[in-house]
Amino acid sequence: MDTVLYALQETVQKQNYVIATYHISLPKEVDVVKKAATLAVGQTIGTWIPIPGITDEIREKNMGKVISIFDVPSLDLSTQVEKDQIDYIMKIAYPAVNFGNDLPLMITSLLGNDASTSAQVKLLDIDFPEEYLTNFSGPRYGIEGLRKYMGVEKRPLLLNMIKPCTGLRPAEAARIFYETARGGVDMIKDDELMGNPSYSRPEERVQEFKAAAKAAYEETGIRTRYFVNVTCGVADLLDNVKRVEEAGADGLMINFATVGYSVLKMLSENTTLPILGHSAGSGMYYEGTMNGMSSPLAVGKLARIAGADIVMVNTPYGGYPLTHQKYMQTVSQLVLPLYSIKDAVPSIGGGVHPGMVEKYVSECGPDIVLASGGAIAGHPGGAAAGVRAMRQAIDIVMRGEDFEKAAAEYEELSEAIRLWGYRR
Repeated sequence: MDTVLYALQETVQKQNYVIATYHISLPKEVDVVKKAATLAVGQTIGTWIPIPGITDEIREKNMGKVISIFDVPSLDLSTQVEKDQIDYIMKIAYPAVNFGNDLPLMITSLLGNDASTSAQVKLLDIDFPEEYLTNFSGPRYGIEGLRKYMGVEKRPLLLNMIKPCTGLRPAEAARIFYETARGGVDMIKDDELMGNPSYSRPEERVQEFKAAAKAAYEETGIRTRYFVNVTCGVADLLDNVKRVEEAGADGLMINFATVGYSVLKMLSENTTLPILGHSAGSGMYYEGTMNGMSSPLAVGKLARIAGADIVMVNTPYGGYPLTHQKYMQTVSQLVLPLYSIKDAVPSIGGGVHPGMVEKYVSECGPDIVLASGGAIAGHPGGAAAGVRAMRQAIDIVMRGEDFEKAAAEYEELSEAIRLWGYRR
C-alpha cells in the first residue's frame, strides 16, 4: 500500500486539504481503486511515469490522496455483483497548496486537466478545511446584516423583477418600477437578461428607478431598494460597478454562473453594496449525470464562499424539474454554519405566488427572499395589487393564522388564490 497516495480521512481532514466527493459509474471489470488513484495523481502532479523533477517531497506535498471508495449499493462479495455497471462514491483529497485561493484553479484541479488523467465523474461536494476558507470573505452582510440594511426584522423579504426582460428604455421601465413599488415591495431587480445594452445603461436605470422609488416612498412610507444587474465581461465590470454606485444603486446583481465564481469574488471584494447572485445559466454545471457538479454545490456553497449575500435558488414548484432534495440541500448550503463564513439569504424563485408563501416558509423558514414575478405583474388589479396580495399572504403566515380563512378577508389575496390556488 502506497501510504503517500492513500490516506484515511481522519489524517487529512485537519490539514490543508480540500476533499472532493465524486460519483462515478464503471463497468464491473474496471479496477475502481486504480481509477481513483489515476484521478488523484493526474489532477495533481500529473503523471504515473517516473520523470525528472518528481521527488518524494513533491509526492508528499503536492500529490492527491485517495481517501475512500464506496460502491452503491454496498457489494462486499463478488457473488453479489449482478449488473455490468457499478456506481461508486469516492473521496479524493487535494493539497490546497496547489491552487491556494484561486477558484478557477481549484475547480480545474477537481474537475479539469486532460482526458488521459481525468475521469467522467460528477463532483457532489467539497469539504473545505477551516484554514482554507480563511482566504475567503464570503457574504459581507449575511442574513442579520441584510435585514438591518433593508429595515425588515422578521418576515421574508419580497422581491420583484422588471418585466418584460428586455426592450424597455429606463424611463419606460421606471413606470413599471413605480407601480410595483406603490404596493410596498422591498426589492426590485433587473431581469437576468437585462445587462448593459445601448438603449438601457445600468447607471441610467439607477437614476430613473431611484426617482420612481422616491415617489412611491412619499406615498407609502415603504422604501423599495433597487438591485441593478452589472453582469458583463470582467474587463468592464468594475467600471460598470463604479458608475452604478455613483448613481446611487442600493444593491448589485450578477449572473455568477456565467461570469464565474472568481468574478463574483472580485466583485464582493470591491463593493460595500449587498450582492444578489443570480444562478441563471447554472444548469450547465449540474444537469449532466456523469459530469460537472451537483446543484447544491454550484448554486449553494460555491456562490456563498465567493461572496453573494443573496442567492437565487430554483424550486421544484415552478416548472423546472429540480428534485425536492436538491432544492433543500441548496438552501442548507447557504444558511447552515460554515466556520466564519456568514450565511447567504436564499432567494426563492419559480412558482412564487401568494398561495405558496406558507409552503416556502414552512420548508425554508422566514429568512428568505420571495422572488415573485408573474404573480405580481400579472395580478388582475395591477402590480401594486399583486404586491399587496403577497404582503398579505406573508403577514398571515407570520401571524400563524389559518391561511385559507384569513385570506378570504383580503380582496387582492383572494383574487390571487382564485387564480393560482393554495398549496399547504
